[in-house]
Amino acid sequence: MNMQELALEEAALKTLADTVLDRLKAVKAEMQEALTAGGVGKVDATLPDGRKVAVISRTDSKPAAVITDPAAFLDWVRTAAPTEVTTRLVTEVRPAYTTAILAEMTAAGTAEVSDKETGVVDAVPGVEIRATRSTTHSVRPTKTGRELIAEAWRTGALSHLNLPQIAGGA
Repeated sequence: MNMQELALEEAALKTLADTVLDRLKAVKAEMQEALTAGGVGKVDATLPDGRKVAVISRTDSKPAAVITDPAAFLDWVRTAAPTEVTTRLVTEVRPAYTTAILAEMTAAGTAEVSDKETGVVDAVPGVEIRATRSTTHSVRPTKTGRELIAEAWRTGALSHLNLPQIAGGA
C-alpha cells in the first residue's frame, strides 16, 4: 500500500472511530441511567435470534475515607499521633500513617478513629467518607460474542439498532 492509500485509510478509520466513540458514550450513559433507575445489576446482551453475546454488569460506587481539609487533618494528627508528623520545610503527615488511618476509617465507614489504648472515639476533622468513583458498568463479551456480533453486523441482523453512520458535511 502506498503512502496516499495509508493516509486515506488512517483518515477513514479515525473518522469512523470518532463517530463510533461519540455514539458509544451516549449509549453508555443511557445504559447506566437504565441500570440505575431499574435497580438492575446485570443484563444479558442477546442477538435477535436469542444468542447471548455479552453481559452488562453495574458497578456501584464504594465509599472511602478521603482527606477534604489537609490542614484540619494535620492539626488533628499533631494532637492524636504526634509521632506520625514529620516536620521539614513543609510539615505533613507521614504518607504511611495517612494510608493506614484512611484505610481504618474506610473499613469502619466513618471519619472517626478509636484510641487503641483508651477506646476513646475521635472524629477526625478534614476527612469525609465519600464515593471515590462513580457508579458505572462493564461489558464482558461471551467467549464467541465478538465473532457473533461481527457476523450479525455483516448479515444486517443489527440494522434495527441506532448504530452510527457518518453524517454528510454541509
